[in-house]
Amino acid sequence: MTRWRTLVGGGLVVAISAVLAWALAFPQNPLTDSAIRAVADCVAVVTFGLAVVPWLDVERHRGELAARATPPLIGVAALWAVVEFVRLPLSAADAAGVPVPRIGAQTTYEFATATAAGRAGLVCAIAAVVVCVAAAVGSRVSAAGVVAAGAAAVGITGRTLVGHLSEDPLGGVAVAVHALAAALWCGALAALVLTVHHRGRWARVLPRFSRMSLVCVVVLVVAGVAGAFVAVDSVADLWVTGYGRLLLAKTALTFALVALAWRNRTWWLPAARTHRATAEVSLTRSRIELAGMAVTVTLAAALAVTG
Repeated sequence: MTRWRTLVGGGLVVAISAVLAWALAFPQNPLTDSAIRAVADCVAVVTFGLAVVPWLDVERHRGELAARATPPLIGVAALWAVVEFVRLPLSAADAAGVPVPRIGAQTTYEFATATAAGRAGLVCAIAAVVVCVAAAVGSRVSAAGVVAAGAAAVGITGRTLVGHLSEDPLGGVAVAVHALAAALWCGALAALVLTVHHRGRWARVLPRFSRMSLVCVVVLVVAGVAGAFVAVDSVADLWVTGYGRLLLAKTALTFALVALAWRNRTWWLPAARTHRATAEVSLTRSRIELAGMAVTVTLAAALAVTG
């Protein structure tokens, strides 16, 4: 029940955030494309987090946490694959300038194999399938966790390399690194919410998550600033263009999340480490931070499809 409440709540946050992004960037942001891209990106981030979350526990309990993460990992990775395969004909129809019902299998295949955007989408879909299969056979293959995490990382970074900054080497690498660092930070926290429900486990995993998230935040901020310098031609673009307004909103929310994370690090972390914070307190704080992360990921997805 806790998992379902988290997933349903996250879905509502993404839906509201997609409408907000559309309003900020109107008329340059297509609402349908933005919403579908947001769902795909959010599901991919959660998949990545569930694939890496066992490494946040100590070796003695790592197998138990991996077992808890496996069922939701299979389900979320399968959903990711479905969304990516659905996106292929939608993207093909948009590229061809025809209604979706008129796009056949041949046109979709040509789009997925002959265009950079199509190949990127196909890579994401295949990555999701690989994660799903690796998670399903994880109990029998010791390297399955590494394969699942690696495939998820490929799926997350693959599409960024054909986005707005793909023609600029620095911009392309910066966006890919930024996306991967953000996915690790946000995805790991989502995975903890879905798998950790006892005070003792929070005491073990939260310090490791805190150290990892600190590195992620530094990397994503540096890479994000580098990408922004390449993407924005002038300061005025930050408020006269839809892309600039979305970028400003995403940047402001990112710094708000960093401030919240630092506050949690100075209060929640010591309390959880010494078993003074209950599991419910840890879940509540995680969900609040996770809601902000969902809004940020949705704004990032909107940026990717804003002309």
